[in-house]
Amino acid sequence: MQSKEKDNLIILRLFPEEDVFVCLKEICQKHKIKTAVVLSGLGQLASFSLGFFREKGDYAKQDFNLPHELLSLTGNVSRQKDGYDFHLHSVLSNEQKQVVGGHFINGIVSITAEIVLLKTNLKITRCLEPATGLSGLFLE
Repeated sequence: MQSKEKDNLIILRLFPEEDVFVCLKEICQKHKIKTAVVLSGLGQLASFSLGFFREKGDYAKQDFNLPHELLSLTGNVSRQKDGYDFHLHSVLSNEQKQVVGGHFINGIVSITAEIVLLKTNLKITRCLEPATGLSGLFLE
């Protein structure tokens, strides 16, 4: 993994077999991120999992174990008391150009992943909302 920061813009490159979330956590610590917006993410993943929120913390999870092009990765990152919270969504395509998308649960890089983060000083808190089961975003 490589990363570089200038003017609150962080560009990172992940290499084959690297875990997207493990690398993102390391980048957040290295660059002392409080909050960040994932501006873009592209590349190719060897395997990944996507989810679809159904209700009260229940995500319909689907695993994909064949390479897919990462067409888009977007969302936000926030520092919470117990570490970092990542709320990411992605769109990916297989060799036949069939597209899948959803809540990004995990992913392992196949060839490369290039991700751009915009670092901010905004404070975001995530709190469980009993009515929906979501860990909702609250601005302070």
